[in-house]
Amino acid sequence: MRSKSANLRTVAVDGKYKSLEVAKLINRVMESGKRTIAMRQVYNALDIVEAKTKQKALDVLMLALNTIKPKTEVRSRRIGGAAYQVPMPVSPRRQFSLSIRWLVEYANARSNSEFHSFGEKLAAEILDASQGIGASIKKRDDVHRMAEANKAFSHFRW
Repeated sequence: MRSKSANLRTVAVDGKYKSLEVAKLINRVMESGKRTIAMRQVYNALDIVEAKTKQKALDVLMLALNTIKPKTEVRSRRIGGAAYQVPMPVSPRRQFSLSIRWLVEYANARSNSEFHSFGEKLAAEILDASQGIGASIKKRDDVHRMAEANKAFSHFRW
C-alpha cells in the first residue's frame, strides 16, 4: 500500500472550447510533447463531428465519453497463493480516464484505408461511441462482462 497519495495535477482548459475534457483529450492524443499537432487533430475531429451531426461537438463528445465509461472492472487480488479477479466499482476519475484512453486507443487502431488523418479516425470513433457502437464500446462491454463473470469473488473486495 502507498504511504502517501499521489499529487493531483490541475489541467488548464483548452483555448477553443474552454473545456477540461477537451484539454485532457488533447493531452492523451499528444505524442512527444507536440501539443499544437495534437490540438489541430482534436479540433479537426470535433469540426467533423459538428458537421456530420449538426449538434455541438462538445455535447457529442461528452455523450460519447459518458457512454464509454465503465461502471465496474476486475482487479487482481492474491489470497492464499491464488490470484482472483475481483470485480470492483470504478471511481469517477478512473472512469473518465479510461473512457478517454480507450477512445484514443481505438481511434488509432482504425484502418488507414478509409481515413486520411488521425482527426478523421477520432471523429469516426466519437460518432460511433455516441451511438453506442464501435471498438471502445466493445471494450467497455468486455470489461463489464469480465466483472459479471467473476462476481462470485466479490466477497474478496477490500
